[in-house]
Amino acid sequence: MGAGADWRAAPREDKRSGLSQQRKCVGPVLRKTCFSVCVATAGFVLLLGVSLLYLPDPYKPEQFVPEEKHAVTLLIWTHPFGRYRKLPNCSALYQIGGCTLTDDVHVYPQADAVVIHHRDVATGTADLPPEPRPLEQKWVWMNYESPSHTSGLWRFEGVYNLTMTYRTDSDIFLPYGYLLPRGSKTEGLKDRFAHPLLAPSRSHLLRPRLVAWVVSNWSESHARVALYHQLRRYIRVDVFGRAGRPLPEDSGGSVVRLVGRYQFYLALENSQHTDYITEKLWNAVRAGAVPVVLGPSRQNYERFLPPEAFIHVDDFPTVRGLARYLLMLRRNPARLRRHLDWRGDYSLHQPAFWAEHYCTVCRAVRRTRGRADSVQDLTRWFHS
Repeated sequence: MGAGADWRAAPREDKRSGLSQQRKCVGPVLRKTCFSVCVATAGFVLLLGVSLLYLPDPYKPEQFVPEEKHAVTLLIWTHPFGRYRKLPNCSALYQIGGCTLTDDVHVYPQADAVVIHHRDVATGTADLPPEPRPLEQKWVWMNYESPSHTSGLWRFEGVYNLTMTYRTDSDIFLPYGYLLPRGSKTEGLKDRFAHPLLAPSRSHLLRPRLVAWVVSNWSESHARVALYHQLRRYIRVDVFGRAGRPLPEDSGGSVVRLVGRYQFYLALENSQHTDYITEKLWNAVRAGAVPVVLGPSRQNYERFLPPEAFIHVDDFPTVRGLARYLLMLRRNPARLRRHLDWRGDYSLHQPAFWAEHYCTVCRAVRRTRGRADSVQDLTRWFHS
């Protein structure tokens, strides 16, 4: 699969004992400089092309790997958050063969790897598998919450062998969403897994409503709530979800369908951390609204999508300046188009929780057989 991220690797710093690993270099947050949109977009496309060489591609059949020789059994220790989901057929869905997925804990002694969802063991909903673990069995730490909502990491130092998260420097990386260039090697299966993004039409530019925000986790301590309180002083913001109005009946409960009526969507993360860019952004992209983002730095977002594809709150010295910019775009469809013209060159893929995650783990385990190093600095790494 592909993602708009820079995959030029640098040596991973002290995450493991044993083998040398790879991780990205995370620099200080820099403010956006005044390069032209053309140069920035060209740079994004170049990085995206590079990234396609490095990401695991669930659509591409593995070649020259006899399944009977390298088949693995993957044990799902608990269904995340205690919600049962039928386990996928990795070969049929993603052309990843040689994978036997099971949630039968009695298979533990024979399993090549065990996927353990952090929240379930951290809260005591489930215990870790018993020690000693079978020889060469790998334990995979899977977590899709931000560091601010990930407790008890210190208890699991040296426990796991592989990490799977939304972070680009995870051992097994799968984000909440990513872009696929039209005509890429995944084009043949895009209708099944990806949503083509349409270039803006006149009706697209003249949508009747201005700004929407769907939010369920409301806390006055969140930066996003403080931003909302300031922004609503200058423009109307329609708030939906458990913290606002119910989604309209004619939207069918679909956030994407609702957001499709608005020009802008507040894609505000509940906390700001490296690579923590969730479905809030990708739902806006799919709906054709311009996302107004609060999360990691602009530079971080630009690793996943073109620089003009979103509006970062840090682009403005004041919230009033942000509001004035949104109103200006509403009055100037030609300017608004600059934030949307890129869409015709891409499709959007949003991985299905948790089917694609399990199959991606299976592929990684097949490729790392015999490696038994452990994650020694889980807390420091995840909070970095």
